[in-house]
Amino acid sequence: MRRFTSRIVHLFSPNKQLVLQLEHLLGYVPKHLPYYQLALMHRSKIEELAENNERLEFLGDAILGSIVAEYLFKKYPYQHEGYLTELRSRIVRRETMNNVALRMGLHKLVQYNQNDRGLGRSHIFGNALEALIGAVYLDQGFARTRSFILKQVIKPYIDIELLESTDTNYKNKLLSWAQRNAKEIVFDTVDERNEGSRKIFTIAIVMDGQQVSTGSGYNKKEAGQVAAQKAIEVLAI
Repeated sequence: MRRFTSRIVHLFSPNKQLVLQLEHLLGYVPKHLPYYQLALMHRSKIEELAENNERLEFLGDAILGSIVAEYLFKKYPYQHEGYLTELRSRIVRRETMNNVALRMGLHKLVQYNQNDRGLGRSHIFGNALEALIGAVYLDQGFARTRSFILKQVIKPYIDIELLESTDTNYKNKLLSWAQRNAKEIVFDTVDERNEGSRKIFTIAIVMDGQQVSTGSGYNKKEAGQVAAQKAIEVLAI
């Protein structure tokens, strides 16, 4: 009855379309819509610190990590800690979450500066998914959040077996190839710029004195992985 009443109230609000989209995405009707509106607000849209999804992203990232850890702990009772840590890292890494967010259609709901073409190719949608998880937790509690992650994120969109067999550490893959082929690889920070309250780093990969690729991210590790992935494609490794 409470869910029905909440749905009726939302359907007569100016946010009717958003409520319907969220219900389809989440599998339930939100109780406190402002949590979800904030989760979908990237800082490029509104520069004020309190008006973007970064704090919810922080919360959702922590919750996602703990629930995935529990899931893997139960799924692989005989695997060692290092194996579980690596597999969890592959599941929750920004690239994986961004791919999930795109397949879910979350990019259609995220509010961001669409004039910045670089944002559309970044990981902001995966970050928004983490923020959405934070919103679910605040609105619905831990049990519903756990159910959402397992049933509507991991089960339909994460191929655990494929992740097990795929080496997604592009930097290690590139460095291993360089060592086998007597190539000198250097990761060089070529740019740092502010975007709102955060920095964007650009890393260039230089091989034997020649620049092969560049990649950008919110930290040097992420930028290095993006650059390494591009280098692997350029070098056809």
